[in-house]
Amino acid sequence: MSKPVRTPSAPAVASLNQTDAFARISDHCQHFRGAAPTRSIGQLVLNLSLYGGLIAAMYGLVAIGAWWASLLLSIPASGILMRLFIIQHDCGHGAFFKSKRANHAVGWLISVLSFTPYGYWRDAHNRHHANSGNLTKRGMGGVDTLTVEEFQRLTPRNKALYKFYRHPLTLLVFGPPIYFLLLQRLPMNAGPMPYTEVYFGMKGPRIWQSVMLLNLALVVFYGGLAFLFGGLATLIVIAPTVALAGIAGSWLFYVQHQYEGAYWADRKDWSYNAAALLGSSHYDLPRILQWFTGNIGLHHIHHLCSLIPNYRLQECYDASPELQALPKLSIRDSLKTPGMALWDEQSRRMVGFSAVQ
Repeated sequence: MSKPVRTPSAPAVASLNQTDAFARISDHCQHFRGAAPTRSIGQLVLNLSLYGGLIAAMYGLVAIGAWWASLLLSIPASGILMRLFIIQHDCGHGAFFKSKRANHAVGWLISVLSFTPYGYWRDAHNRHHANSGNLTKRGMGGVDTLTVEEFQRLTPRNKALYKFYRHPLTLLVFGPPIYFLLLQRLPMNAGPMPYTEVYFGMKGPRIWQSVMLLNLALVVFYGGLAFLFGGLATLIVIAPTVALAGIAGSWLFYVQHQYEGAYWADRKDWSYNAAALLGSSHYDLPRILQWFTGNIGLHHIHHLCSLIPNYRLQECYDASPELQALPKLSIRDSLKTPGMALWDEQSRRMVGFSAVQ
């Protein structure tokens, strides 16, 4: 087994030898791309059945006054909803089915459960993949990240805004439920953030079409549930489940790119392979959590080849000694990441606000 390419805290600079290794790993990953229809259909049916069963049980518990038990069931239900979102995510990459039409149909249908507009999110997320780790093209689909120099140039007001945005309670606790349940209902153009001019976004009627079509579907679907089982019961069952799934999913997305040795580079020095393998973590989770999160902790593989469906990521990893030699981000190490809010171009690592005060 070859030596690790980096450690989680090492500066993300790819050497020539690493570049060759990354090319070999990329070639290896291409062998695992493409959907297996039977596995895709089986995974979809299983997760829809589990989610539907849990939601039905929660409605039943609310009906007999055991709303506290319903809230407890929202924990596993949110885990299954995360798995369904991973399927929606794979559909957006064209990885879950061989048919483009099938990917779009299933992705859109799951969006009614995830509250996430499929078309808008798909375009934003694919743009994130195309530019992850590129300082020149930060923006759509990622966590807003400034360099130390950019932060120091901000006005006091904009520094306060950025600190508020990057605060763990905003970004990882209260923000996700507000974002998934409320903000995604608004067809807003993703223009510059108030604290920076480096953000860019997608504009046009596709935003309105994607968001408003989902809003209509949400009114019809959840309005029907409210008519049948009551508005309060629907709120008790659905809102906590979506909120918990949003918090967990936002944490996963955060730690996949926001850790001390994460890769950032200007466009002239940026490399797609290096950004995938140095700038996307291998989040080492227990088997049960890996199942609930659809193997997305193998995020470096996913970024290297987004056409690999979630159920083949582990197979790809197990078949490559070079992938296994790359370091992992443990749960303990991941708990240190929320304090890292700025990219220090001098030390080439993520740092906290205390480093610039």
